[in-house]
Amino acid sequence: MEGKTAILFGATGLVGNLLLEELTKSKTYSTIRIFVRQTTGISLPGVEEIITDFSGEESLSGKIKGDDLYVCLGTTIKKAGSIANMEKIDRDLPVMVAAMAKNNGVRGIAVVSSIGATAASKNYYLRIKGEMEEKIQKLGFEKSVIVRPSMLLGDRKERRTGEFLGKVMIRTFQPVLTGKLMKFRAIHGRDVAKAMISLLQGEPGNRIVESDELLRIAKGN
Repeated sequence: MEGKTAILFGATGLVGNLLLEELTKSKTYSTIRIFVRQTTGISLPGVEEIITDFSGEESLSGKIKGDDLYVCLGTTIKKAGSIANMEKIDRDLPVMVAAMAKNNGVRGIAVVSSIGATAASKNYYLRIKGEMEEKIQKLGFEKSVIVRPSMLLGDRKERRTGEFLGKVMIRTFQPVLTGKLMKFRAIHGRDVAKAMISLLQGEPGNRIVESDELLRIAKGN
């Protein structure tokens, strides 16, 4: 192993959980620090669990140290309770964490956003994600990767009815999504995770990577 340290926020979500598995398999990292609100019971080689309520910025800042930061934070309007609360979780928290990491000398960051994200969107979800992207890119990391997956496939710990129906529709129309529409094809969370790790081993600079490219990278194409 190269002895590098990965930092992960959002380890209990769909992509985050699969990313944690892939990070432990990777020969790039010997230590993976995961920041969670309560103990997960996860016991994997090299994994350090840090429990935090994310409110104590000063104490939290001193712990976000390592080589690469992976951010898989996100929620739903139903769970957040309001757009304001969703903004805090999907935009403000990732930006806060990223700023702390940058100040601590972390060189690379990979963040899960969403297909169609733009700060100019009239859709609150896509607007929030777009604003998050812009703020993180302005922090000036040596390597900054924004991934924009389409509909995510995989097993969640929580049931999302709307997402379930969306998956059914996406799978139905998957064969006709070709050419420029390829990026709208559903993608498995594990493929997103694999691509994120691969992308942070690449050249310095800012990159925004759409769903179809994520799949190609994950498959080694």
